[in-house]
Formats: sequence, structure tokens, C-alpha cells
Amino acid sequence: MPVDSAPAPLPLGQDVFALDTRMSGYEGITAAYAILGERPCLIETGTAASAPVVAAALEGLGVGPDDLAVLVVTHIHLDHAGGVGDLARLYPKARIVVQERGARHLADPTRLMASARLVFGSVLDDVFGPLAPTSAERIDAIGAYGEIDLGGGRTLQAHHAPGHASHHIGLVDSATGDLYVGDAAGIWIPETQDLRPTTPPPDFDLALALDTLDRFRSYRPTRLLFSHFGPVCEVDEVLQRSAEELRLWVDLVSEARSQGLDAEHTVTMVRARTADRYRAFTDDPALVAKFEHLNADAANIAGILRALDRAESAQSTGSGTPEWGGSSKAPA
Repeated sequence: MPVDSAPAPLPLGQDVFALDTRMSGYEGITAAYAILGERPCLIETGTAASAPVVAAALEGLGVGPDDLAVLVVTHIHLDHAGGVGDLARLYPKARIVVQERGARHLADPTRLMASARLVFGSVLDDVFGPLAPTSAERIDAIGAYGEIDLGGGRTLQAHHAPGHASHHIGLVDSATGDLYVGDAAGIWIPETQDLRPTTPPPDFDLALALDTLDRFRSYRPTRLLFSHFGPVCEVDEVLQRSAEELRLWVDLVSEARSQGLDAEHTVTMVRARTADRYRAFTDDPALVAKFEHLNADAANIAGILRALDRAESAQSTGSGTPEWGGSSKAPA
């Protein structure tokens, strides 16, 4: 991926910049964010293949190898954290911040990469690249809540935000009120103003996801900064839409499952039943192809089916909560 082809960082005000990581060579699919100031911070890394693009963007902002103080990932999926090991090496003074359930996988990515390879096969190398290990001594693990010091009284308030993944956090900037949502609020497609759910296996849990969205709303953020993709100012409207999309997709997949449809036919049914809802998006084949790299319908439906199976199993055995059990499964 040519580094000089990456778009220039987009200033968002108050020393916040959006960096396009150029995932799979595309513009406008995965964002990292830089917060400059006394203790410069990077939120998200993109894939391992994107690490040179992100490093070049930071250099363009005047952040040198010894300047980056903090590198935070909202969760350890490879489109968000795949570049951690490479960037940790390039910025040796940066502390690496991650939710506690993901910390061991950054220190030793062996199991995470093996699991990802089972899912993606050889595409893993082309789309993501290998997650390099990070020294455990440099990793700061966040539990239910933590504060990240950015200097000058500015902090990132980190909140555990499960539902999409058990190792997900949301981040609130004390200076701006911005909320970095990762994947917890879905995928924002700026070209068409569509919001689509992201519910991949193994961790998707509807009740936890909806609870996270409720808590996001309670923080009263000024903007939502999506990792996919970009800033959104219509906070309440978009968080409400996110909850609606999740409920809709779960209802549709539940209906298909009750009819005994297999996964392939379930994908076909969900696409047909949501065609009008996403007409502007689906009428643009190039846009669909771009986001299919990131948020495939089949993967989202597989995650919902797994969650339905888990809930049914919990009901039949009398274990867990009766409807949607809170999954604590870390990536294998």
C-alpha cells in the first residue's frame, strides 16, 4: 500500500485528527484518531498492513518516534488492533491500553491469529497481515472503567462496552465530549448516511449491546467518532438507529432460524427484507464491495445465529440468563 496515497489527516478541532488507515487500499473504511497535546495519543491502529500509513500520518502531524505517549484500541479485532505490535515498536515510549480481556492476546497473539486464520484463510495475509506481539510490561489493562492521562488535565475516560465483543471499550474525551465508539454502535457509511450493524462471532450479545448503547447515551457525548467511519454529530438519533438496526437483524435472523433456513438462505432473506432500508447503499456496487471487506452480511448473521444458539442452550440447561446471556468468551 503506497504510503503517499493516504489522505491527509482530517482536523476535527481541539487537537483531534482523523487518520484514514487505508484498509485494503480503500479510503473511508477504517479510521484511527490522533489527539495531540502534552501526551499525544493514538486511538486505533488499523490492520498490521496499515501501520506504515498510520505512522506516516503521525509524522505529518509532528509526532516523532519518542513523542507518542499512549496508544489505545477499542478492542482487539484485527481491523482495530492489528497494527499494535508494529506501532509499539515504532513508538517505544507509548503505553498500550486495551480492555483486560484482550490484553493477553496483544502480548501473545498466537491463539488470536490461529482463530482468525480459521475464519479468513489466506485472505488474512492480504487484508490484515500478522499481529506482532507487544511486551506485556507496556500494556495497561482497563476493567470496567479507567482514566487515561493525556496531560494538561485532559483525560480519556474508558468504559467497558461489551455486546459487539467482550473486550470492547468506549472512550470519552474530557476536553471535547467526543465518544469513540469503536464497533459498539455499528458501521457508519458517510457516503449514504447509512448505519449498519456489526455482529460477528463469537461474542455478539444483543442485551449487552443494547445496554452499551444506553450507557453511551447517558454520557451525553457531543459527537460519535466511528472507527468505521468518521465523526457524527446527530448523537441521540444515531444511537437510536443503532439499537433499531440490531433489533431488526436479530428479529429477521430469528425468523429465518425458526423456519429452518440454512445460513446461505438466511443471508438471502435478510438482504431481501432490508433492501429498501439500505437502497442508497446497495445501489452502489463499489460501495458494497468496499464495505464487504469490513462488515460482511454472512459474518454478521453467523454471529447472531451463534448468539441465538447460545441463548437457547442456556435456557434448555437452566444456566445463564433466560433470554440473552452475557457472553464472556475471549477470542480463542
